[in-house]
Amino acid sequence: MIDHASLLAVLPELILTAGGLVLMLVAAWGGDASSRVVNLLSVLTLALAGMALSTSLANGPDAFDGLVRADAFSAFAKALIYGAAAAAILLAPRYFSTDGKERPEYPVLILFSSIGMGMMVSAGDLLTLYVGLEMQSLAAYVLASFMRQDVRSSEAGLKYFVLGSLASGILLYGASLLYGFTGTTSFDGIAIAMDDGVSKGELFGMVFLLAGLAFKMSAVPFHMWTPDVYEGAPTPVTTFFGSAPKVAAVALAVRVAVEALGPAGLDWQQIVIFVALASILLGAVAAIGQTNIKRLMAYSSINNVGFALIGLAAGTPAGVAATMSYMAIYVVMTVGAFACILQMRDAQGRPVESIASLAGLSQSRKGLAAALAIFMFSMAGIPPLFGFWAKFLVFDAAVAAGMTALAAFGIAASVIGAFYYLKIIKTMYFDEPAAAYEAKGGAVENIILTACAVVIVLGYLLNPLLDQASAAAAASLF
Repeated sequence: MIDHASLLAVLPELILTAGGLVLMLVAAWGGDASSRVVNLLSVLTLALAGMALSTSLANGPDAFDGLVRADAFSAFAKALIYGAAAAAILLAPRYFSTDGKERPEYPVLILFSSIGMGMMVSAGDLLTLYVGLEMQSLAAYVLASFMRQDVRSSEAGLKYFVLGSLASGILLYGASLLYGFTGTTSFDGIAIAMDDGVSKGELFGMVFLLAGLAFKMSAVPFHMWTPDVYEGAPTPVTTFFGSAPKVAAVALAVRVAVEALGPAGLDWQQIVIFVALASILLGAVAAIGQTNIKRLMAYSSINNVGFALIGLAAGTPAGVAATMSYMAIYVVMTVGAFACILQMRDAQGRPVESIASLAGLSQSRKGLAAALAIFMFSMAGIPPLFGFWAKFLVFDAAVAAGMTALAAFGIAASVIGAFYYLKIIKTMYFDEPAAAYEAKGGAVENIILTACAVVIVLGYLLNPLLDQASAAAAASLF
């Protein structure tokens, strides 16, 4: 019989499930006319789920006999996921209404994807891990191909589905190998089994499992879907893909590495170090020649995941705390940058995605150019912006763990990455003006990008709060 405490531990997921089902019926009965109402109610549902996190924490870390973890780590990750999901919903109406394609299914799909992501970061067992991951992925495949009449969107959805299915198969094969050689699917049980040494079967299972997770966080060499899907999917969907699922995948990889594969630290650290270095290098170099800003943001996300994984590679509580702090700052930078990209519209209000179209933006839209410059400088890690602090934390954790060479490589590669961020700023401020954008931006986009820019500029005031929250999250895993 399911106990009361277990149900309270998954209260955020229960709220999202109930909200998603009710709003799906509202969308079915109300049709496209109900889009705005469903949008607002979806954001409200995410806010209620966020408030329920304190209730789920109060009932102890384990629920459903260890299948689910309701600890400080999952609460931290879920807060980021729900915030990013709410932003992706709020940014969508103006984009979809341009072509009269506003659909109430969009926020409902994000709610269901958020349930899956919540299960991912709370997983205490390979079964919960897989169910959560698939629930998140199924909604994401539909979101990628959301604009059915658009060839690019349909192609993005198909590519994501085919490659995502392959990655799920790889992950499932790794999970089955770990179960076969350890005799359990529980993270705690796997860790106990590996205490006596890691067998070849367990090692292969670990490699396949981490390969599947690397695909979900779009880390090299499993990044091949990212640029095409980011470019082809509708921009609000790309905003979502670049933030919430990224947090869920990185948080899940951290939990699996620390809780399930802890005794095999020396084995998985080598994999994580390779993936981190390859992601940083490819993300920096491949973005240089991009002409589409969404493709550039795709390579930027690959680059940023590499930096975040440096914290995990350290394998210490400080390293995990640095990774979670990095993801929190990364979400703010990404949502803010995409709020700017959503304002890239020609005089007729149609979306524009070329970097060349930003030329002379500092003259026609001073506020938008300043905000985008803040996000680009921050992603490049230029002090005193908050993005610098994110990189400093992971490098500091790596040096403290004796990985000075890894930190040095990361610092050197961040200089390469700074080139393409600075190229955008140079285009906006120094190039000959291109055709002017639409004179006025959307109110919601302006509010979100202003709020994100303020956080990036004044973020150091939040440092005590962020450090305390990320340290508590990391401590709950060790």
